[in-house]
Amino acid sequence: MTIAGGIILIMLGAILTWAVEFDLAGLDINVVGVVLMLGGLVGLLFGIYRIAMARRAVGPIDEPVHRHEVYEDPATRRTTVYEERRRYDEPPL
Repeated sequence: MTIAGGIILIMLGAILTWAVEFDLAGLDINVVGVVLMLGGLVGLLFGIYRIAMARRAVGPIDEPVHRHEVYEDPATRRTTVYEERRRYDEPPL
């Protein structure tokens, strides 16, 4: 679950808990809202934990960084020129 999904579940649960005045037989909307808020909170914390672990995962630091510069001599560069010749003697179709 992502952070956005957790926030959406928390908002939906809060709406069901405090803003809805609807009664169903055998189902308490307030309890459903609280369960959604708790699930959203768990998902939010898990998403934050995953991001923290992904940022902490770094490759080995002891290896040197090798940088290669790309240099191309302008005199050795080859260019191709295409020439198009058209004849307008023929009538259009």
